[in-house]
Amino acid sequence: MDQLPLEGMPRRLYACTPSRLNNWLDCPRRYRFTYMDRPSPQKGPPWAHNSVGASVHNALAAWWREPYERRTPVMAGILVTNGWIGEGFRDVEQSTAWRDRAREMVSGYVASLDPSDEPVGVERTVATRTSGMALSGRIDRLDRRGEELVVVDYKTGRRPLTSDDARSSLALAVYAVASSRVMHRPCRKVELHHLPTGAIVGWEHTDESLARHLGRAEEIAIEASEADERYKAWAGTVRVKNVDRTPPRVPEKIDELFPPRTGPLCSWCDFRRHCPEGQAAAGDRLPWDGLAD
Repeated sequence: MDQLPLEGMPRRLYACTPSRLNNWLDCPRRYRFTYMDRPSPQKGPPWAHNSVGASVHNALAAWWREPYERRTPVMAGILVTNGWIGEGFRDVEQSTAWRDRAREMVSGYVASLDPSDEPVGVERTVATRTSGMALSGRIDRLDRRGEELVVVDYKTGRRPLTSDDARSSLALAVYAVASSRVMHRPCRKVELHHLPTGAIVGWEHTDESLARHLGRAEEIAIEASEADERYKAWAGTVRVKNVDRTPPRVPEKIDELFPPRTGPLCSWCDFRRHCPEGQAAAGDRLPWDGLAD
């Protein structure tokens, strides 16, 4: 179970996304449930605030795919309505109220945009590699401002954002690095567009700050990759021995590689029902508790 690549042999690149890296940072146990255990433990019910976020993101992506003459606030509202995801809400009345609220939010936001200012990419996948990882991810929007590119990320949460959120975001920084490498243009600026308030907060990275973020991402990737390899070695042994297909008991040593990282966020974990430590750390939440008042 403890076998690692032989000394001197090249390490296989760890394929990851910023979301996967952040999952490891937030809680290794949740990471294991999400990416390693097969079958994955059953998740809890869908969250209403995630439905709002997905509906808004989908509508904005579809708006940019419309012909120029149809990129209007009215069309944005239609796209929200037609693509509305009604999961996780208390009832139809609450879902309808939030659909209307999201429609106003998106219509107001696109009214501030120039529909002729074509983005470089919408829901654009970018990728880059280091010596230890192959990282890829999808950007909400990639703009061209003069000779430089700008990474734009939509946010629909209830918490107001600051420039520190943009500065500290590992995902936005590595997206900037990947965009620059893929598009062969400088990309140092990242922006968070908070639709509930209409606020735009950004950060202008330096080459040094981008390098620090990328180096941090690689450190996380190496740490998670080593845990993955030990898990896979154990799982391969289990598959050979477990001829009756009974669910395997995860040994204590494997569980130690993926410990729970408990705190207030445990209330919002999709795998809460499978984690006694998380249940003890924070109380239950209803699926619609993440919505703003």
